[in-house]
Amino acid sequence: MSQQSGDIESLDWFHPNLTRHTAESILLQNGQDGTYLLRPSSKGGGEYALSVKFDNSVKHFNIVWTGANITFGHGTFRSIGDFVEHFKNKPLIGTESSQLVLLKVPYPRDVQEPDMYESVTVHAEFSTAEDKSDDINFSLNTKEGFLTKLGQYFKTWKTRWFVLRRNELRYYKEKGSKNPIRVLDLNECSECSEENEMHTDRTNVFKLVFRWRTFYVYATTRQDMIEWIKRINWCLEENQRQRRR
Repeated sequence: MSQQSGDIESLDWFHPNLTRHTAESILLQNGQDGTYLLRPSSKGGGEYALSVKFDNSVKHFNIVWTGANITFGHGTFRSIGDFVEHFKNKPLIGTESSQLVLLKVPYPRDVQEPDMYESVTVHAEFSTAEDKSDDINFSLNTKEGFLTKLGQYFKTWKTRWFVLRRNELRYYKEKGSKNPIRVLDLNECSECSEENEMHTDRTNVFKLVFRWRTFYVYATTRQDMIEWIKRINWCLEENQRQRRR
């Protein structure tokens, strides 16, 4: 590995083990417009790909170390310092469709992603970095399943179909319902944890704390409860990380 490529790979937003599909899923699920990351290109040969979220899609751009400089699009950079300064200045990138992408927030590699994945359909747009492929089924930090929820006014427990996507937790009257009963914005949630005190007659109970209400739900198994808590808390931690930037 050359010194220059080593410098590139030391960037805290370089993801050495990320595939194109995983990058798309991460950015679509958790990024905002202008969130970007650097990863090895699927072309190999020491090339890199800059993946950028823009307008509900992900675009990919080649970055090549020639041995003397870094080429990125139509730009050439003599050093990694110049390359990083390019991002600090929030440049605009032109694509084949004449759209412009404003690079805003690097996605750091030290974010701990959930261990388990479930499928939803995502779509990505591609620049000249890599060949265009068909839509794929792949996602990150999503979960669906039945949970039993305590009513707010009538303290009865009712089973609902819950869906976690990005920063939203929706619940429906039943699986397959088109319209949710409620959509909870996890940006407003301050805590998700197991509840062992108030509902001792139930097992696998956990709570979601909002300023205006605390929701109590329980899962059919302890493992399922732990998985829901883990996924939701990952969202809460990522929300806090984004606010600190």
